[in-house]
Amino acid sequence: MVRFSTLLIAVFVFAAEAPQAFSQERSFGVRSIAEVAAGAPPAVTEITHRDAVLLFRSSVPLACSVVYGETEAFGQIAVDQDMDGGAHEYHHPLMTNLLPDREYHFRVQGVAADGRVFVGETQTFRTAAAPRDIRANLASLREGARVAAVSSNWSNQPNDGSFGANNAIDGQRGSAWSSNGDGDGAFIVVELPKRARIGEVEVWTRSMSDGTAQTYKFTLTTDDGRKLGPFELPDASKPYRFAVDVESKILRLDVVESSGGNTGLVEFAVYEK
Repeated sequence: MVRFSTLLIAVFVFAAEAPQAFSQERSFGVRSIAEVAAGAPPAVTEITHRDAVLLFRSSVPLACSVVYGETEAFGQIAVDQDMDGGAHEYHHPLMTNLLPDREYHFRVQGVAADGRVFVGETQTFRTAAAPRDIRANLASLREGARVAAVSSNWSNQPNDGSFGANNAIDGQRGSAWSSNGDGDGAFIVVELPKRARIGEVEVWTRSMSDGTAQTYKFTLTTDDGRKLGPFELPDASKPYRFAVDVESKILRLDVVESSGGNTGLVEFAVYEK
């Protein structure tokens, strides 16, 4: 059970002309996260050998985070994956830097706009074992791929910025490329480390908590002008794979239908046939 406690905050204010300190005390009750659970308690999903997602819907908007670690001392923290920040009802912080086949402790925490603090019980989950065989993703910075062109990056950042195009090919689902409001006009061009016969592509669209930025359909164009698609993305919860049979060194992905706004990608992957 969550223990209800009282947090004591001391605020010290120093005046420039007459240095002095005073303390102001207020009591805040720490409530159970169950009070604002909208239908289901927080749950860990999409567990891999290196990361996991905490999914939770609250009945009131919360600024939500999750602390986690191999012991109840935790040591790491993850917050909602949304560039807007602030309080939300739908929460999906990503816990990263996990080790394969390990038990982890986690606890969900949230703060409402009126100052109420909600804390969950400490729970555990176990990461998956490391896969034995992983095919190389040719559209990866690690493999030598690069972004040859992009429609735009959010806030005019460079490709290696916090929402720059390199995030679409960095192999990390905790980062994403966001365009600067390109909507259906967003595109990214990736140059592979070699010319290859491509058998599959994998695309994970980004989305915002307000429903914008989600790609519904996209096309692919090869370096010889061959256009593939359109391909449909059912949702933004995970990557989707599509079978193709084409030879190219460069692939251009164009958004052709979306919910508008800062469209972009969490991940883009290319696998040889």
